[in-house]
Amino acid sequence: MPVDRRRTSTRHHTKVILAQVDQRLRRTLGQQRIHLHWANLFGVVSVACMLVLAITGILLTFTYTPSSELVTYDGPHQPLVGTRVSKAFDSTMEISFEQAGGMLIRQTHHWAALVLPAVMIVQILALFFTGGFRRPRRAAWVLLTLAFIAVLLAGWSGYALPDDMLSGTGLRIVEGVMLGIPVIGTWLVSWMFGGRFPGEIIENLYPVHVLIAPVLVVVLLLVRARLGYRHGSPGPPGTGTPIQAALGLRLWPDAAVRAAGMTAITSAVLVLLGATSTISPIWAYGPTAAGDVGAGSQPDWYIGFLDGALRLVPVGWETEWFGWTWTFAILAPLAIIGVYFVLVIVYPFLESWITKDTTEHHVLDRPRNVPARTGIGVAGALFYGILWGAASADIVSTEFSISFETIITALQVALIVGPPLAFEVTRRICVGLQRKDREVLLHGHETGRIVRMPNGGYVEIHQPADAAERGRLTVVSDPTKPARPDQAGRLTSRERLRGVLARQFGTGRVSIAPQQEERPPGEDRATQDVKSPR
Repeated sequence: MPVDRRRTSTRHHTKVILAQVDQRLRRTLGQQRIHLHWANLFGVVSVACMLVLAITGILLTFTYTPSSELVTYDGPHQPLVGTRVSKAFDSTMEISFEQAGGMLIRQTHHWAALVLPAVMIVQILALFFTGGFRRPRRAAWVLLTLAFIAVLLAGWSGYALPDDMLSGTGLRIVEGVMLGIPVIGTWLVSWMFGGRFPGEIIENLYPVHVLIAPVLVVVLLLVRARLGYRHGSPGPPGTGTPIQAALGLRLWPDAAVRAAGMTAITSAVLVLLGATSTISPIWAYGPTAAGDVGAGSQPDWYIGFLDGALRLVPVGWETEWFGWTWTFAILAPLAIIGVYFVLVIVYPFLESWITKDTTEHHVLDRPRNVPARTGIGVAGALFYGILWGAASADIVSTEFSISFETIITALQVALIVGPPLAFEVTRRICVGLQRKDREVLLHGHETGRIVRMPNGGYVEIHQPADAAERGRLTVVSDPTKPARPDQAGRLTSRERLRGVLARQFGTGRVSIAPQQEERPPGEDRATQDVKSPR
Protein backbone atom coordinates (compact mmCIF):
# COMPACT_ATOMS: atom_id res chain seq x y z
CA MET A 1 0.00 0.00 0.00
CA PRO A 2 2.78 2.56 0.73
CA VAL A 3 4.24 1.83 -2.71
CA ASP A 4 0.96 2.77 -4.39
CA ARG A 5 0.88 6.03 -2.47
CA ARG A 6 4.38 6.92 -3.56
CA ARG A 7 3.49 6.14 -7.20
CA THR A 8 0.36 8.25 -6.94
CA SER A 9 2.31 11.12 -5.39
CA THR A 10 4.96 10.92 -8.12
CA ARG A 11 2.34 10.93 -10.88
CA HIS A 12 0.56 13.87 -9.29
CA HIS A 13 3.83 15.78 -8.94
CA THR A 14 4.70 15.06 -12.60
CA LYS A 15 1.28 16.29 -13.74
CA VAL A 16 1.69 19.48 -11.74
CA ILE A 17 5.13 20.14 -13.27
CA LEU A 18 3.83 19.48 -16.81
CA ALA A 19 0.86 21.76 -16.21
CA GLN A 20 3.16 24.54 -14.99
CA VAL A 21 5.48 24.13 -17.97
CA ASP A 22 2.51 24.15 -20.37
CA GLN A 23 1.08 27.27 -18.72
CA ARG A 24 4.45 29.04 -18.82
CA LEU A 25 4.97 28.09 -22.48
CA ARG A 26 1.51 29.33 -23.43
CA ARG A 27 2.15 32.62 -21.61
CA THR A 28 5.53 33.07 -23.29
CA LEU A 29 4.22 32.30 -26.78
CA GLY A 30 1.18 34.48 -26.19
CA GLN A 31 3.40 37.46 -25.43
CA GLN A 32 5.32 37.07 -28.70
CA ARG A 33 3.81 39.21 -31.48
CA ILE A 34 3.78 38.51 -35.22
CA HIS A 35 3.03 41.42 -37.53
CA LEU A 36 0.60 40.90 -40.40
CA HIS A 37 2.76 41.34 -43.47
CA TRP A 38 2.31 39.57 -46.78
CA ALA A 39 5.97 38.48 -46.83
CA ASN A 40 5.41 36.38 -43.69
CA LEU A 41 3.13 34.08 -45.70
CA PHE A 42 6.03 32.81 -47.79
CA GLY A 43 7.82 31.50 -44.73
CA VAL A 44 4.73 29.42 -43.92
CA VAL A 45 4.47 28.22 -47.54
CA SER A 46 8.11 27.13 -47.52
CA VAL A 47 7.53 25.13 -44.33
CA ALA A 48 4.49 23.50 -45.96
CA CYS A 49 6.56 22.57 -49.02
CA MET A 50 9.20 20.98 -46.81
CA LEU A 51 6.57 18.97 -44.93
CA VAL A 52 5.15 17.68 -48.22
CA LEU A 53 8.66 16.87 -49.46
CA ALA A 54 9.47 15.00 -46.26
CA ILE A 55 6.28 12.91 -46.26
CA THR A 56 6.33 12.05 -49.97
CA GLY A 57 10.08 11.48 -49.89
CA ILE A 58 9.80 8.95 -47.07
CA LEU A 59 7.08 7.10 -48.99
CA LEU A 60 9.22 7.02 -52.14
CA THR A 61 12.21 5.50 -50.35
CA PHE A 62 10.31 2.25 -49.71
CA THR A 63 10.33 1.40 -53.44
CA TYR A 64 13.14 3.42 -54.99
CA THR A 65 16.48 1.63 -55.48
CA PRO A 66 19.53 3.94 -55.69
CA SER A 67 21.67 1.78 -57.93
CA SER A 68 23.27 2.18 -61.36
CA GLU A 69 23.37 -1.60 -61.88
CA LEU A 70 21.77 -2.57 -65.18
CA VAL A 71 18.68 -4.81 -65.37
CA THR A 72 16.17 -5.71 -68.09
CA TYR A 73 12.93 -3.80 -67.87
CA ASP A 74 9.83 -6.03 -67.89
CA GLY A 75 7.18 -3.67 -66.53
CA PRO A 76 3.79 -2.64 -67.91
CA HIS A 77 5.12 0.13 -70.18
CA GLN A 78 5.38 -1.83 -73.43
CA PRO A 79 7.69 0.50 -75.47
CA LEU A 80 10.50 -0.11 -72.95
CA VAL A 81 10.06 -3.85 -72.37
CA GLY A 82 13.36 -5.66 -72.90
CA THR A 83 15.45 -2.46 -72.62
CA ARG A 84 18.51 -2.45 -70.41
CA VAL A 85 17.95 0.14 -67.69
CA SER A 86 19.43 0.90 -64.32
CA LYS A 87 17.77 -0.25 -61.12
CA ALA A 88 17.12 3.40 -60.28
CA PHE A 89 15.16 3.91 -63.50
CA ASP A 90 13.39 0.55 -63.13
CA SER A 91 12.27 1.33 -59.57
CA THR A 92 11.07 4.79 -60.60
CA MET A 93 8.99 3.20 -63.37
CA GLU A 94 7.60 0.77 -60.80
CA ILE A 95 6.58 3.68 -58.58
CA SER A 96 4.93 5.43 -61.51
CA PHE A 97 2.99 2.49 -63.03
CA GLU A 98 2.74 -0.34 -60.52
CA GLN A 99 2.63 1.15 -57.01
CA ALA A 100 -0.81 2.29 -55.84
CA GLY A 101 -0.72 6.09 -55.67
CA GLY A 102 2.92 6.08 -56.71
CA MET A 103 2.44 8.54 -59.57
CA LEU A 104 0.59 10.94 -57.27
CA ILE A 105 3.32 10.75 -54.63
CA ARG A 106 6.17 11.18 -57.11
CA GLN A 107 4.58 14.11 -58.95
CA THR A 108 3.55 15.83 -55.72
CA HIS A 109 7.12 15.47 -54.50
CA HIS A 110 8.46 17.01 -57.70
CA TRP A 111 5.98 19.90 -57.67
CA ALA A 112 6.86 20.71 -54.06
CA ALA A 113 10.54 20.71 -55.04
CA LEU A 114 9.74 23.23 -57.80
CA VAL A 115 7.65 25.54 -55.59
CA LEU A 116 10.04 25.66 -52.62
CA PRO A 117 12.91 27.54 -54.36
CA ALA A 118 10.44 30.01 -55.87
CA VAL A 119 8.95 30.76 -52.45
CA MET A 120 12.38 31.22 -50.90
CA ILE A 121 13.43 33.60 -53.70
CA VAL A 122 10.35 35.76 -53.08
CA GLN A 123 11.08 35.68 -49.35
CA ILE A 124 14.68 36.78 -49.94
CA LEU A 125 13.55 39.60 -52.26
CA ALA A 126 10.94 40.81 -49.77
CA LEU A 127 13.52 40.95 -46.99
CA PHE A 128 16.02 42.73 -49.23
CA PHE A 129 13.71 45.46 -50.52
CA THR A 130 12.28 46.20 -47.06
CA GLY A 131 15.61 46.13 -45.23
CA GLY A 132 14.68 43.12 -43.13
CA PHE A 133 18.34 42.04 -43.11
CA ARG A 134 19.64 44.92 -40.96
CA ARG A 135 20.72 44.63 -37.33
CA PRO A 136 19.87 42.51 -35.42
CA ARG A 137 18.77 40.17 -38.25
CA ARG A 138 21.93 39.97 -40.34
CA ALA A 139 22.66 36.42 -39.20
CA ALA A 140 19.09 35.41 -40.13
CA TRP A 141 19.69 36.75 -43.66
CA VAL A 142 22.87 34.71 -44.01
CA LEU A 143 21.11 31.58 -42.75
CA LEU A 144 18.22 32.05 -45.19
CA THR A 145 20.59 32.48 -48.14
CA LEU A 146 22.58 29.41 -47.16
CA ALA A 147 19.35 27.44 -46.76
CA PHE A 148 18.36 28.49 -50.29
CA ILE A 149 21.68 27.21 -51.64
CA ALA A 150 21.14 23.95 -49.74
CA VAL A 151 17.65 23.68 -51.29
CA LEU A 152 19.24 24.07 -54.74
CA LEU A 153 21.64 21.26 -53.88
CA ALA A 154 18.80 19.04 -52.68
CA GLY A 155 16.74 19.73 -55.80
CA TRP A 156 19.62 19.13 -58.20
CA SER A 157 20.62 15.86 -56.54
CA GLY A 158 17.01 14.64 -56.63
CA TYR A 159 16.64 15.70 -60.26
CA ALA A 160 19.30 13.13 -61.22
CA LEU A 161 17.97 10.16 -59.21
CA PRO A 162 15.38 8.82 -61.74
CA ASP A 163 18.33 8.18 -64.10
CA ASP A 164 16.33 9.02 -67.23
CA MET A 165 17.80 10.58 -70.36
CA LEU A 166 16.91 14.13 -69.26
CA SER A 167 18.73 13.84 -65.95
CA GLY A 168 21.55 11.97 -67.69
CA THR A 169 22.01 14.90 -70.07
CA GLY A 170 22.25 17.24 -67.11
CA LEU A 171 24.84 15.02 -65.44
CA ARG A 172 26.83 14.93 -68.69
CA ILE A 173 26.95 18.73 -68.63
CA VAL A 174 28.09 18.67 -65.00
CA GLU A 175 30.84 16.22 -65.87
CA GLY A 176 32.03 18.43 -68.72
CA VAL A 177 32.08 21.51 -66.49
CA MET A 178 34.09 19.71 -63.82
CA LEU A 179 36.56 18.35 -66.38
CA GLY A 180 37.10 21.91 -67.60
CA ILE A 181 38.46 22.99 -64.21
CA PRO A 182 42.27 22.97 -64.43
CA VAL A 183 44.43 20.92 -62.07
CA ILE A 184 41.63 19.38 -59.97
CA GLY A 185 38.94 18.74 -62.59
CA THR A 186 39.81 15.11 -63.31
CA TRP A 187 40.08 14.33 -59.60
CA LEU A 188 36.67 15.93 -58.94
CA VAL A 189 35.02 13.82 -61.65
CA SER A 190 36.61 10.64 -60.34
CA TRP A 191 35.53 11.49 -56.78
CA MET A 192 31.97 12.41 -57.73
CA PHE A 193 31.17 9.80 -60.40
CA GLY A 194 33.36 7.00 -59.10
CA GLY A 195 34.75 6.21 -62.55
CA ARG A 196 33.72 6.69 -66.16
CA PHE A 197 30.30 8.19 -66.81
CA PRO A 198 27.80 7.35 -65.44
CA GLY A 199 29.85 5.46 -62.85
CA GLU A 200 28.22 5.38 -59.42
CA ILE A 201 26.70 8.85 -59.50
CA ILE A 202 23.27 7.61 -58.36
CA GLU A 203 24.75 5.92 -55.31
CA ASN A 204 26.74 9.07 -54.48
CA LEU A 205 23.89 11.55 -54.94
CA TYR A 206 21.28 9.54 -53.03
CA PRO A 207 22.63 10.30 -49.52
CA VAL A 208 23.07 13.94 -50.52
CA HIS A 209 19.41 14.16 -51.51
CA VAL A 210 17.79 12.21 -48.69
CA LEU A 211 20.07 13.06 -45.77
CA ILE A 212 22.83 15.66 -46.13
CA ALA A 213 20.98 18.48 -47.93
CA PRO A 214 17.63 18.08 -46.05
CA VAL A 215 19.35 18.02 -42.65
CA LEU A 216 21.36 21.08 -43.61
CA VAL A 217 18.21 22.95 -44.69
CA VAL A 218 16.31 22.03 -41.53
CA VAL A 219 19.19 22.97 -39.22
CA LEU A 220 19.72 26.33 -40.92
CA LEU A 221 16.02 27.21 -40.81
CA LEU A 222 15.63 26.06 -37.20
CA VAL A 223 18.52 28.28 -36.13
CA ARG A 224 16.99 31.13 -38.12
CA ALA A 225 13.61 30.53 -36.44
CA ARG A 226 15.30 30.64 -33.05
CA LEU A 227 16.90 33.97 -33.92
CA GLY A 228 13.56 35.24 -35.21
CA TYR A 229 11.89 34.29 -31.94
CA ARG A 230 14.60 36.10 -29.98
CA HIS A 231 14.53 39.31 -32.01
CA GLY A 232 10.80 39.32 -32.77
CA SER A 233 8.98 40.09 -35.98
CA PRO A 234 9.87 43.42 -37.65
CA GLY A 235 6.95 45.79 -38.01
CA PRO A 236 5.71 47.16 -41.32
CA PRO A 237 6.46 50.79 -42.27
CA GLY A 238 4.61 53.24 -40.06
CA THR A 239 4.92 51.29 -36.81
CA GLY A 240 7.62 53.47 -35.37
CA THR A 241 6.10 54.11 -31.94
CA PRO A 242 6.42 51.53 -29.15
CA ILE A 243 2.65 51.07 -28.99
CA GLN A 244 2.37 50.43 -32.73
CA ALA A 245 5.40 48.14 -32.69
CA ALA A 246 3.75 46.01 -30.01
CA LEU A 247 0.67 45.42 -32.14
CA GLY A 248 0.26 42.18 -34.02
CA LEU A 249 -1.05 38.67 -33.65
CA ARG A 250 -0.09 36.52 -30.72
CA LEU A 251 2.27 33.75 -31.74
CA TRP A 252 0.01 31.32 -29.90
CA PRO A 253 -2.72 30.60 -30.73
CA ASP A 254 -3.59 33.30 -33.31
CA ALA A 255 -0.55 33.18 -35.63
CA ALA A 256 -0.08 29.43 -35.13
CA VAL A 257 -3.65 28.67 -36.20
CA ARG A 258 -3.35 30.91 -39.27
CA ALA A 259 -0.06 29.23 -40.17
CA ALA A 260 -1.66 25.79 -39.82
CA GLY A 261 -4.44 26.85 -42.17
CA MET A 262 -1.99 28.21 -44.73
CA THR A 263 0.02 24.99 -44.48
CA ALA A 264 -3.08 22.92 -45.17
CA ILE A 265 -4.02 25.07 -48.18
CA THR A 266 -0.50 24.87 -49.63
CA SER A 267 -0.37 21.10 -49.15
CA ALA A 268 -3.75 20.70 -50.84
CA VAL A 269 -2.63 22.76 -53.84
CA LEU A 270 0.55 20.69 -54.19
CA VAL A 271 -1.41 17.44 -54.06
CA LEU A 272 -3.84 18.83 -56.64
CA LEU A 273 -0.91 19.68 -58.92
CA GLY A 274 0.50 16.20 -58.46
CA ALA A 275 -2.86 14.66 -59.34
CA THR A 276 -3.65 16.76 -62.42
CA SER A 277 -0.37 18.06 -63.92
CA THR A 278 2.21 15.71 -65.41
CA ILE A 279 5.77 16.40 -64.37
CA SER A 280 8.97 14.48 -65.19
CA PRO A 281 7.49 11.79 -67.52
CA ILE A 282 10.57 9.57 -67.52
CA TRP A 283 8.83 6.95 -69.69
CA ALA A 284 8.80 9.52 -72.50
CA TYR A 285 12.50 10.38 -72.04
CA GLY A 286 13.74 6.82 -71.74
CA PRO A 287 16.71 5.56 -69.71
CA THR A 288 20.01 7.39 -69.65
CA ALA A 289 22.85 6.27 -71.89
CA ALA A 290 26.44 7.48 -72.15
CA GLY A 291 26.14 8.28 -75.86
CA ASP A 292 22.56 9.65 -75.99
CA VAL A 293 21.40 13.23 -75.42
CA GLY A 294 17.80 14.41 -75.51
CA ALA A 295 17.05 17.26 -77.91
CA GLY A 296 15.73 20.40 -76.22
CA SER A 297 16.73 19.18 -72.79
CA GLN A 298 15.96 21.71 -70.06
CA PRO A 299 16.92 21.55 -66.38
CA ASP A 300 14.48 22.28 -63.60
CA TRP A 301 13.87 26.02 -63.50
CA TYR A 302 15.85 26.73 -60.34
CA ILE A 303 19.08 25.42 -61.93
CA GLY A 304 18.52 27.22 -65.23
CA PHE A 305 20.71 30.20 -64.33
CA LEU A 306 23.77 27.92 -64.21
CA ASP A 307 23.08 26.58 -67.70
CA GLY A 308 22.40 30.09 -68.97
CA ALA A 309 25.70 31.37 -67.59
CA LEU A 310 27.54 28.73 -69.63
CA ARG A 311 25.70 29.69 -72.81
CA LEU A 312 26.45 33.42 -72.56
CA VAL A 313 30.24 33.07 -72.49
CA PRO A 314 31.78 34.18 -75.83
CA VAL A 315 33.35 31.49 -78.00
CA GLY A 316 37.09 30.87 -77.91
CA TRP A 317 37.89 31.93 -74.33
CA GLU A 318 40.81 29.56 -73.78
CA THR A 319 44.50 29.88 -73.06
CA GLU A 320 47.42 27.77 -71.80
CA TRP A 321 49.24 28.57 -68.56
CA PHE A 322 51.86 26.43 -66.85
CA GLY A 323 51.07 23.51 -69.16
CA TRP A 324 47.35 23.54 -68.37
CA THR A 325 44.46 24.55 -70.61
CA TRP A 326 42.39 27.24 -68.90
CA THR A 327 38.88 27.26 -70.37
CA PHE A 328 37.33 30.57 -69.36
CA ALA A 329 34.04 29.47 -70.95
CA ILE A 330 33.69 27.36 -67.79
CA LEU A 331 35.78 29.24 -65.23
CA ALA A 332 34.18 32.63 -65.90
CA PRO A 333 30.57 31.47 -65.24
CA LEU A 334 31.65 29.61 -62.10
CA ALA A 335 33.47 32.69 -60.82
CA ILE A 336 30.60 35.06 -61.64
CA ILE A 337 27.99 32.86 -59.98
CA GLY A 338 30.22 32.39 -56.95
CA VAL A 339 30.81 36.14 -56.59
CA TYR A 340 27.08 36.79 -57.06
CA PHE A 341 26.09 34.55 -54.14
CA VAL A 342 28.92 35.86 -51.96
CA LEU A 343 27.69 39.42 -52.53
CA VAL A 344 24.15 38.38 -51.63
CA ILE A 345 25.37 36.82 -48.38
CA VAL A 346 27.60 39.70 -47.28
CA TYR A 347 25.37 42.55 -48.48
CA PRO A 348 23.96 43.37 -44.99
CA PHE A 349 27.49 43.83 -43.68
CA LEU A 350 28.51 45.79 -46.77
CA GLU A 351 25.59 48.21 -46.44
CA SER A 352 26.21 48.62 -42.73
CA TRP A 353 29.85 49.50 -43.47
CA ILE A 354 28.91 52.00 -46.19
CA THR A 355 26.25 53.79 -44.12
CA LYS A 356 27.99 53.41 -40.74
CA ASP A 357 24.66 52.16 -39.41
CA THR A 358 25.14 50.36 -36.10
CA THR A 359 21.64 50.77 -34.65
CA GLU A 360 19.04 48.02 -34.39
CA HIS A 361 16.06 48.23 -36.73
CA HIS A 362 12.71 46.68 -35.86
CA VAL A 363 10.65 48.51 -38.50
CA LEU A 364 10.83 47.65 -42.19
CA ASP A 365 11.65 50.25 -44.86
CA ARG A 366 9.47 51.23 -47.76
CA PRO A 367 11.48 50.33 -50.87
CA ARG A 368 10.97 53.81 -52.33
CA ASN A 369 12.59 55.40 -49.27
CA VAL A 370 15.97 53.79 -50.04
CA PRO A 371 16.35 54.24 -53.81
CA ALA A 372 19.92 52.92 -54.04
CA ARG A 373 19.15 49.65 -52.25
CA THR A 374 15.99 49.13 -54.33
CA GLY A 375 17.96 49.81 -57.51
CA ILE A 376 20.61 47.29 -56.47
CA GLY A 377 17.91 44.69 -55.82
CA VAL A 378 16.26 45.22 -59.21
CA ALA A 379 19.64 45.12 -60.96
CA GLY A 380 20.57 41.88 -59.19
CA ALA A 381 17.21 40.29 -59.97
CA LEU A 382 17.55 41.30 -63.64
CA PHE A 383 21.05 39.82 -63.78
CA TYR A 384 19.72 36.52 -62.40
CA GLY A 385 16.73 36.64 -64.77
CA ILE A 386 18.91 37.11 -67.86
CA LEU A 387 21.04 34.11 -66.92
CA TRP A 388 17.87 32.12 -66.27
CA GLY A 389 16.34 33.14 -69.59
CA ALA A 390 19.48 32.19 -71.50
CA ALA A 391 18.98 28.55 -70.46
CA SER A 392 15.95 28.42 -72.79
CA ALA A 393 17.52 30.25 -75.71
CA ASP A 394 17.32 27.14 -77.92
CA ILE A 395 13.62 26.67 -77.17
CA VAL A 396 12.91 30.34 -77.92
CA SER A 397 14.87 30.05 -81.16
CA THR A 398 12.84 27.03 -82.26
CA GLU A 399 9.42 28.32 -81.22
CA PHE A 400 9.78 31.85 -82.62
CA SER A 401 12.07 31.08 -85.59
CA ILE A 402 14.80 33.43 -84.38
CA SER A 403 18.47 32.77 -84.90
CA PHE A 404 20.06 31.21 -81.82
CA GLU A 405 23.16 33.40 -82.25
CA THR A 406 20.95 36.51 -82.35
CA ILE A 407 19.28 35.58 -79.06
CA ILE A 408 22.59 34.87 -77.35
CA THR A 409 24.11 38.14 -78.59
CA ALA A 410 21.10 40.12 -77.39
CA LEU A 411 21.29 38.46 -73.97
CA GLN A 412 25.03 39.12 -73.73
CA VAL A 413 24.45 42.81 -74.36
CA ALA A 414 21.54 42.83 -71.90
CA LEU A 415 23.67 41.16 -69.24
CA ILE A 416 26.17 44.03 -69.39
CA VAL A 417 23.88 46.99 -70.08
CA GLY A 418 20.70 45.84 -68.36
CA PRO A 419 21.64 45.86 -64.63
CA PRO A 420 23.18 49.39 -64.57
CA LEU A 421 20.26 50.74 -66.59
CA ALA A 422 17.77 48.99 -64.31
CA PHE A 423 19.52 50.49 -61.27
CA GLU A 424 19.28 54.06 -62.55
CA VAL A 425 15.68 53.72 -63.79
CA THR A 426 14.59 52.18 -60.48
CA ARG A 427 16.33 54.88 -58.47
CA ARG A 428 14.57 57.62 -60.43
CA ILE A 429 11.22 55.88 -60.06
CA CYS A 430 11.73 55.70 -56.29
CA VAL A 431 12.52 59.43 -56.13
CA GLY A 432 9.41 60.15 -58.19
CA LEU A 433 7.28 58.06 -55.83
CA GLN A 434 8.68 60.04 -52.90
CA ARG A 435 7.52 63.24 -54.57
CA LYS A 436 4.09 61.71 -55.05
CA ASP A 437 4.01 60.83 -51.35
CA ARG A 438 4.80 64.43 -50.45
CA GLU A 439 1.93 65.64 -52.61
CA VAL A 440 -0.46 63.25 -50.88
CA LEU A 441 0.84 64.30 -47.47
CA LEU A 442 0.37 68.00 -48.25
CA HIS A 443 -2.81 67.98 -50.31
CA GLY A 444 -4.42 64.59 -49.69
CA HIS A 445 -5.89 62.24 -52.29
CA GLU A 446 -7.73 63.54 -55.34
CA THR A 447 -11.43 62.74 -55.26
CA GLY A 448 -12.42 64.05 -58.69
CA ARG A 449 -15.01 66.41 -57.16
CA ILE A 450 -14.85 69.96 -58.54
CA VAL A 451 -16.83 72.66 -56.69
CA ARG A 452 -17.44 76.18 -58.00
CA MET A 453 -16.84 78.98 -55.51
CA PRO A 454 -19.03 82.11 -55.20
CA ASN A 455 -16.18 84.20 -56.64
CA GLY A 456 -16.18 82.12 -59.82
CA GLY A 457 -13.15 80.01 -58.98
CA TYR A 458 -13.09 76.23 -58.80
CA VAL A 459 -11.97 74.05 -55.93
CA GLU A 460 -11.00 70.41 -56.18
CA ILE A 461 -11.95 68.53 -53.04
CA HIS A 462 -9.12 66.42 -51.64
CA GLN A 463 -9.41 63.62 -49.10
CA PRO A 464 -6.82 64.10 -46.33
CA ALA A 465 -4.58 61.17 -45.49
CA ASP A 466 -5.51 59.35 -42.30
CA ALA A 467 -3.22 59.06 -39.30
CA ALA A 468 -1.68 55.72 -40.32
CA GLU A 469 -0.96 56.91 -43.83
CA ARG A 470 0.53 60.17 -42.55
CA GLY A 471 2.84 58.12 -40.36
CA ARG A 472 4.10 56.26 -43.43
CA LEU A 473 4.44 59.35 -45.60
CA THR A 474 6.08 61.71 -43.12
CA VAL A 475 9.79 61.30 -43.85
CA VAL A 476 13.01 63.10 -43.11
CA SER A 477 16.29 63.11 -45.00
CA ASP A 478 18.63 60.30 -43.96
CA PRO A 479 22.03 61.04 -45.52
CA THR A 480 24.94 58.69 -45.01
CA LYS A 481 28.12 59.67 -43.22
CA PRO A 482 30.88 61.05 -45.48
CA ALA A 483 34.48 59.87 -45.42
CA ARG A 484 36.40 61.06 -42.39
CA PRO A 485 40.10 60.84 -41.48
CA ASP A 486 41.23 58.53 -38.71
CA GLN A 487 42.68 59.59 -35.36
CA ALA A 488 46.04 60.25 -36.98
CA GLY A 489 44.45 62.60 -39.51
CA ARG A 490 44.95 60.25 -42.44
CA LEU A 491 42.23 59.52 -44.98
CA THR A 492 42.84 55.93 -45.97
CA SER A 493 41.93 54.55 -49.38
CA ARG A 494 39.40 52.23 -47.71
CA GLU A 495 37.66 55.15 -46.03
CA ARG A 496 37.81 57.19 -49.25
CA LEU A 497 36.11 54.32 -51.11
CA ARG A 498 33.47 54.12 -48.39
CA GLY A 499 32.82 57.83 -48.73
CA VAL A 500 32.29 57.55 -52.48
CA LEU A 501 29.90 54.64 -52.04
CA ALA A 502 28.12 56.47 -49.20
CA ARG A 503 27.43 59.49 -51.41
CA GLN A 504 25.91 57.26 -54.07
CA PHE A 505 23.91 55.24 -51.56
CA GLY A 506 22.58 58.35 -49.79
CA THR A 507 21.04 59.84 -52.94
CA GLY A 508 17.32 60.25 -52.28
CA ARG A 509 17.48 58.23 -49.07
CA VAL A 510 14.85 59.13 -46.48
CA SER A 511 13.46 57.51 -43.36
CA ILE A 512 10.09 57.65 -41.65
CA ALA A 513 10.00 60.49 -39.15
CA PRO A 514 9.11 59.86 -35.51
CA GLN A 515 5.37 59.87 -34.90
CA GLN A 516 4.09 63.40 -34.44
CA GLU A 517 0.90 64.65 -32.90
CA GLU A 518 -1.85 64.44 -35.46
CA ARG A 519 -3.55 67.67 -36.45
CA PRO A 520 -7.29 67.73 -37.12
CA PRO A 521 -8.13 67.66 -40.82
CA GLY A 522 -9.68 71.11 -40.57
CA GLU A 523 -6.36 72.58 -39.49
CA ASP A 524 -4.50 71.21 -42.51
CA ARG A 525 -3.98 74.19 -44.79
CA ALA A 526 -3.12 71.97 -47.77
CA THR A 527 -6.23 69.84 -48.07
CA GLN A 528 -7.59 71.81 -51.04
CA ASP A 529 -6.08 72.86 -54.31
CA VAL A 530 -7.73 76.06 -55.59
CA LYS A 531 -7.61 76.68 -59.32
CA SER A 532 -8.69 80.17 -60.35
CA PRO A 533 -10.31 80.64 -63.77
CA ARG A 534 -8.16 82.29 -66.38
